[in-house]
Amino acid sequence: MASGSEDTFWTQDPEVAASTDVELLKRAWRNEKASPEILRFEEPLVERVREQIELLEQTVEELRAEGKDELMISLYQMDLDRTLYLLRSYLRIRLQKIEKYTIHISKTDLWGRLSSQEQAFAQRCIIIMKEHLEQSVLGKLPDGYKDVLKQSLASEDDDMVPEPPLDTFVFCKSRGDLGPFQLDDSDNPIDMVADDLWILRYKQIKELVHNGRIDLF
Repeated sequence: MASGSEDTFWTQDPEVAASTDVELLKRAWRNEKASPEILRFEEPLVERVREQIELLEQTVEELRAEGKDELMISLYQMDLDRTLYLLRSYLRIRLQKIEKYTIHISKTDLWGRLSSQEQAFAQRCIIIMKEHLEQSVLGKLPDGYKDVLKQSLASEDDDMVPEPPLDTFVFCKSRGDLGPFQLDDSDNPIDMVADDLWILRYKQIKELVHNGRIDLF
């Protein structure tokens, strides 16, 4: 860190610089946690947060080396721990969804929502799962029942592939006035205004979640 007075240091507070991105990460984390399907990976945001984490780690080390006040150090450390938790939890939730719905994701447009690292992870999961099933189960079944994706040759669809339960009810809040909104299972539209809290089926509002007009909780 460049030398200077404590006043100069506080004007360059990385906590202030990171606050907006941390709030955006918290929003992405809430949406990912509440959504039954995997959402688009927030790559630019994650990269910025990682850079801010590195800056905070460097700041904490330099403050300790300079013998700064322990209260000041603890405040920076608390902000660092909070940001690390959010980032790790966000990535962990996504990996859990990839593990659960790997084949479904790989066969649909959900594949494009993964980062390159997540795609590589999903491909490894598919290889390992197929090898395990073939060795433990499929190799012992009659020829017509050895498909990883179908229960039998008579199956028209991939009925052995788990899919996200899009009928799940979720808590959601509109970020702005959406006006009358028609639900699939209702004759009358609902009037969604900013900050109104609703409990709706995810599949009815998923496009609004994708384009950032509704947040999940």
